[in-house]
Amino acid sequence: MAVFVHESSYVDDGAVIGDGTRIWHFCHIQGGAVIGENCSLGQNVNVADGVRIGNGCRIQNNVSVYSGVTLEDNVFCGPSCVFTNVRVPRAAYPVHGVYSKTLIREGASLGANCTIVCGHTVGRCAMIAAGAVVTRDVPDFALMAGVPARQIGWVNARGEIVDSCPTD
Repeated sequence: MAVFVHESSYVDDGAVIGDGTRIWHFCHIQGGAVIGENCSLGQNVNVADGVRIGNGCRIQNNVSVYSGVTLEDNVFCGPSCVFTNVRVPRAAYPVHGVYSKTLIREGASLGANCTIVCGHTVGRCAMIAAGAVVTRDVPDFALMAGVPARQIGWVNARGEIVDSCPTD
């Protein structure tokens, strides 16, 4: 297997990209980023230095994955979802590379235009609704919606709504 990088995209020296990964139009993969095997990065995706992306991830159009963010295997990032990496951003007081850590656990799905505020963990197979704003840790298999995001139910590993928290 090989890596596909569209001719309009940039991959900086020092970036590591796994076999079978496809990087589409106008992307930028910065040096020090690590992307696993069989991932797909849609149009206009930016992956910053120090980011770790697991195997089988799908990152849709217009997503920037900033330093401090880790995506485990099989994470889905919907179009224009947002990650932050500084808790108190101030132009006059830059943090100079000291970023809050954000972990998106295996199999989680992040809906279009949702925001994940830095310093939190989104649990395994959790589902974040489109437009939701995550301001706290999310349990495994939780279905989250709203601003701020609140748990409104449970989903199984396939993303189907279920009555109680699945055991796997």
